[in-house]
Amino acid sequence: MAATAPATRAGVEVRLENLQRSYVGVSALNGLSLTLAPGELVALLGPSGCGKTTAMRLVAGLEEADGGRVVIGGADVTNLPASKRDVGMVFQAYSLFPHMTAWQNVAFGLQMRKVGQDERRRRAHEMLDIVGLGGFADRYAHQLSGGQQQRVALARALAINPKILLLDEPLSALDARVRARLRDEIRRIQLEVGITTLFVTHDQEEALAIADRVGVMNKGRLEQLAPPTEVYSRPATPFVAEFVGLTNRLAGVVRGGEVEVRGARLPLVQTGAADGPATALVRPETVSMTADDEASAGPLVGTVIATSFLGATSRVTVDLGDATVLAQLTTADATTMPPGTRVRLTLRPDAVLIARDEAAAVEA
Repeated sequence: MAATAPATRAGVEVRLENLQRSYVGVSALNGLSLTLAPGELVALLGPSGCGKTTAMRLVAGLEEADGGRVVIGGADVTNLPASKRDVGMVFQAYSLFPHMTAWQNVAFGLQMRKVGQDERRRRAHEMLDIVGLGGFADRYAHQLSGGQQQRVALARALAINPKILLLDEPLSALDARVRARLRDEIRRIQLEVGITTLFVTHDQEEALAIADRVGVMNKGRLEQLAPPTEVYSRPATPFVAEFVGLTNRLAGVVRGGEVEVRGARLPLVQTGAADGPATALVRPETVSMTADDEASAGPLVGTVIATSFLGATSRVTVDLGDATVLAQLTTADATTMPPGTRVRLTLRPDAVLIARDEAAAVEA
């Protein structure tokens, strides 16, 4: 998440109230309620078919809700057409007009609103300056890179001075390096303009990197809405824990507000969990290891079987005999324990989430 926030937020509050939407009897949204604070960037994150894009289309007015309301800046827009909602939208596809220059593309929405030519040109150049393309105003789409075209699309969405900005997978068509750079640029621009923004993505790195809050969706429902650090470190449900980041699933037993996992006792996120068998969801970065060629058999003693290089960090897979565990280490440490190394693991006592069949839980 960005380290800085705007001094003042110029955006408006946006409320999604109990939104319902079904397609041929299949529920895409099942009572989605969400409030975006003025100037806030909320990312909706989830797998394909979870309802995140449907939610955005209902806000934009591109589809009609079966129930619920959309309120933008205090006004109920549920029954208004898309053209009357004062919404700016950027899609995965750039959708630039090939016969228009960059500034003409940016000015197109203003032209549709009968804004005078001089003001259109001034506003278009202002927006291109904001997105870092002030020197590219007279270029056509085929003369721009993919990242530059998406910046033009963003400038076009902002040029009409909308009340809310909707970003629907805007980076997925770009290569990894451009995607990371443009992601940070979108956040900078959003903070500079102060516009309330709803960002839809299936990429957890994107969501965690730029959002004020992340909403994790599953089967048409919002499973958790919280700041990125909370979603990652204190997931509300097993689905969130496993969708956001990697998670080890280790068998354990809950006793007295802790879960015992392979001889280690870990605190629980769900402090009121009943005693009994459970599966602990342990993050790889909380697993540390030391080489120990003389280690006797034990619940946290095993053998390194694979290492994945990720740059400054590496992901190490350890075979414990009856289970495998992922550990995330600095690459410097991982290189000292290549595959075949006998190691002893330690689980950092961070609070963990548990998954279980509640019907099988044993009362304390």
